[in-house]
Amino acid sequence: MSRDTAEGTTVDGVDVVGSLSPSRAADFMSCPLLFRFRTVDRLPEPPSPTAVRGTVVHQVLEDLFDLPSGDRTLERAAALVAPAWERVREAEPDTDTMFAGPAAADELASWLISCRELLERYFALEDPTNLEPAEREAYVETVLDSRLLLRGYVDRLDVAASGDLRVVDYKTGKAPAEGFEARALFQMRFYALVLWRARGIVPRMLQLVYLGSGEVLRSCPDEQDLLATERKVTALWRAIELARETGDWRPSPGRLCDWCPHRALCPAWGGTPPPR
Repeated sequence: MSRDTAEGTTVDGVDVVGSLSPSRAADFMSCPLLFRFRTVDRLPEPPSPTAVRGTVVHQVLEDLFDLPSGDRTLERAAALVAPAWERVREAEPDTDTMFAGPAAADELASWLISCRELLERYFALEDPTNLEPAEREAYVETVLDSRLLLRGYVDRLDVAASGDLRVVDYKTGKAPAEGFEARALFQMRFYALVLWRARGIVPRMLQLVYLGSGEVLRSCPDEQDLLATERKVTALWRAIELARETGDWRPSPGRLCDWCPHRALCPAWGGTPPPR
């Protein structure tokens, strides 16, 4: 069983009951059976051009801030795409299967162009020459009073001269429609909760940068928001534990099923999950 549901881990002298990340929490809220497939069964998933594009673009945005301020231009960012893609290929050889057949070269070229287009939108939203992130790809964790370990990686942490903290996350998809922002903000409040509990600082701003649509979603949480998030996370963990004890990992069919790599195994679509 993966770290997300493993017991027996000790953190700072505390025996944790399990651990949870924002992505796995989102899986369970979206579909408990998907959570089981990914976290309990750990079923392999074929590489997705959309997901790998996100990995490459995130890598470029991380590498960009290794450069001197004056060199952080769109041209330099575009030049970083091919090396970032090669590093992803080396780390994950299965990504080579994304582009196969007689049109593979053209498909790869179009895909690399789409990566550069996302970076163009980034430069339309922010000027990286005016930014000096305090941390990038920062691993954060904390243990709640319930002994649940919360953990994750934050794309970027900015610290103002006043000490105010801004949490920034890049998304290569489109911003949610009006009225559907809550799920996206849950991930950011999850990070804010971890930072508050670990460092004693309530982030001044949470910022989601949507490169797919060129939009920015911002939120300014307070302690009450983070206490509500802590209650939600604790209740979510209880639901995960109950599903594990009972074996009731029920599917939640919906629009996202069209992109699910495990649809063929889902009983909602006539499939049969593997034995636990």
